[in-house]
Amino acid sequence: MRIAEALATQRPFFSFEFFPPKDEVGSRRLFETIEALVPLRPAFVSITYGAGGSTRTRTVELAKQIQNEIGLTVMAHATCMGATRAELRDLFDELARAGVQNVLALRGDPPKDGTPALAPGGFAHADELIAMIASAYDFSIGAACHPEKHLEAPSMNADIENCKRKVDAGAEFLVSQLFFDNDAFFAFVERARQAGIGVPILPGVMPITNYEQIERFTAMCGASIPAKLRVELDARRGDLMAVENLGVAYASMQSIDLLRRGAPGIHFYTLNKSPATRAIVSSLLASSAWQPVTATHLD
Repeated sequence: MRIAEALATQRPFFSFEFFPPKDEVGSRRLFETIEALVPLRPAFVSITYGAGGSTRTRTVELAKQIQNEIGLTVMAHATCMGATRAELRDLFDELARAGVQNVLALRGDPPKDGTPALAPGGFAHADELIAMIASAYDFSIGAACHPEKHLEAPSMNADIENCKRKVDAGAEFLVSQLFFDNDAFFAFVERARQAGIGVPILPGVMPITNYEQIERFTAMCGASIPAKLRVELDARRGDLMAVENLGVAYASMQSIDLLRRGAPGIHFYTLNKSPATRAIVSSLLASSAWQPVTATHLD
């Protein structure tokens, strides 16, 4: 299934993101997590790619296993940072041979081993990678966007212009970085539409399950935590179960609001865990949040 086509028609539309585990034990646990989420009928699952392509082999193998053994549509992440054009072609050739139809093309983070960030003859930006993929392959190509601005962008206008370059290069849909303020997401969508970006924009939601962890993630990606949510989190700091319960409740309300205001679906950052995501999606299915609210009359 090509994700760009499914985004235009499929409702409900839920997708889940996972990262490659470090060892065989982690792989077994991940497959147990994915199998627990299969009954929720995800539109696709995505597999991340480590800094500088450090998890390339595991990413490709995991993508092939999920698609061939579990039968789910897979979107494989690919980053150009630290990779030569030949290495990137090898990656996309392998994904194409495996029957993977969807890729998320990213600049990526610099390699952690000190390897130069820009490989000789490589790509410095995601739009360059996207243009190469679009010219040589038949993948449905996704790209990232940042509702509250990429940390390295000098302004929101500059960040929107960067998104436009990625779409003009061949990206067929955008997947957002995590956020907790829906108004910020819809403001971003409005600015993107005004800039001529017409592709589907899929919001990314991360259920909060750990106080310290979400502090690290928001610092890394520039996402803000609304004041009221911050107060509630601070009141529960040190109580892991209370924080997770709040996180599930907040993500459920956030997702319902996103869908009812016109978002095409929800992309969940699962952190390779299923209970919180299962609870949230179950609440969305029960509420039929993706369906328009119609007036009812009592006679």
